[in-house]
Amino acid sequence: QVQLVESGGGLVQAGGSLRLSCAASGSIFSINNREWYRQAPGKQRELIATITSRGSTNYADFVKGRFTISRDSAKNTVYLQMNSLKAEDTAVYYCKCRVGGNDYWGQGTQVTVSS
Repeated sequence: QVQLVESGGGLVQAGGSLRLSCAASGSIFSINNREWYRQAPGKQRELIATITSRGSTNYADFVKGRFTISRDSAKNTVYLQMNSLKAEDTAVYYCKCRVGGNDYWGQGTQVTVSS
């Protein structure tokens, strides 16, 4: 079992920045990739960024150059630095990992960008 807890969401003006955190606990030694997703009202959940256990990263085209995923293995925490935020970035942001074929999700954190 793995527990994920996100934090750092909030209300920000367009052009501003936020940093989200996702702390993991439980069977964390089995976690390899960590991912961030988001879901806007009325839309499907979409993958934003992935980071592997070796630190390799991958991003969706719509956040490249604006968002940065990173991890602090000592703290079992993954971060999502979001810069140059746009109104269309408004969504609930979730972190996810997969262990033993099971997907584990955090509870989500709301990000609202005002234009």
